[in-house]
Amino acid sequence: MGQVRSNRPRPPLPAWIAAPVAMGAFAVLVWLELRHPLRREVESKVTRNARNLAVAALGAVTLQLSETPAVKLLTQVVERRGWGLVKRVGAPFWLEVALTIVLLDYTLYIWHILTHRAPWLWRFHLVHHVDLDMDASTALRFHFGELAWSVLWRSAQVVVIGVSPFAYSLWQTALVLLILFHHSNVRLPDAVERRLSRLLITPRLHGIHHSIVESEINSNWSSGLSIWDRLHGTLRMNSRDREVTVGVPAYRDPRELTLPKILKMPFGPQRDPWPPLRDDGGPALSPTAP
Repeated sequence: MGQVRSNRPRPPLPAWIAAPVAMGAFAVLVWLELRHPLRREVESKVTRNARNLAVAALGAVTLQLSETPAVKLLTQVVERRGWGLVKRVGAPFWLEVALTIVLLDYTLYIWHILTHRAPWLWRFHLVHHVDLDMDASTALRFHFGELAWSVLWRSAQVVVIGVSPFAYSLWQTALVLLILFHHSNVRLPDAVERRLSRLLITPRLHGIHHSIVESEINSNWSSGLSIWDRLHGTLRMNSRDREVTVGVPAYRDPRELTLPKILKMPFGPQRDPWPPLRDDGGPALSPTAP
């Protein structure tokens, strides 16, 4: 007799697994950043980590109050009623999970582009990019306003794709690890970097996306698989390693990037992020120019 496929819903990954894995990965990456840095730091690591973790704490509260209950309910409804593209395929459970994760990753690529292209989203996403350095703590530095907006996109992803509670929890855990990794300031051996970049976004690739050069920031949008940038012609490989200047040209003064000021940044007047650059690639504005 053939095996009968069980229709019993799989529960999501428990928080007692996901949370320690993420915290452990963060600790390991910080240790590696101290031993094998990719770029020289501009600000004190202790100061930046404290600031970025404070932003992350506000973001975590926002997600707990908005995304967590909304998405949890939607994944349960999707699983119970069979909504979404992957449910139409009728694939075995693990293939369905794999397809779900791939589609979530691709639609996150689209969302990332929107956060740069849509003015009302960019003013929030800007807080992530004005960090003068990029390391594992930058991966957690997303303004609570951006995270609140993202709940609408995440909800649409769940319903259209057909994301089950288990697939969502697995993707969410993997995504946190990947974002921590590619934001980290860890110098990988060249051979490892080349091999990994064929499949995933690496610290060197994502460093280009955080460059002050506008043509570079408009590349390497993927959060997980690098294939989306390859398919859309947005992959840029010419990393200059330590020569990459991280940040946004219009916001180069550390005194303008304190915790209170970056939290208020989306709600105040907006500057032209990319004023003309000098021949050497530096911003033409003085560090304190408005």
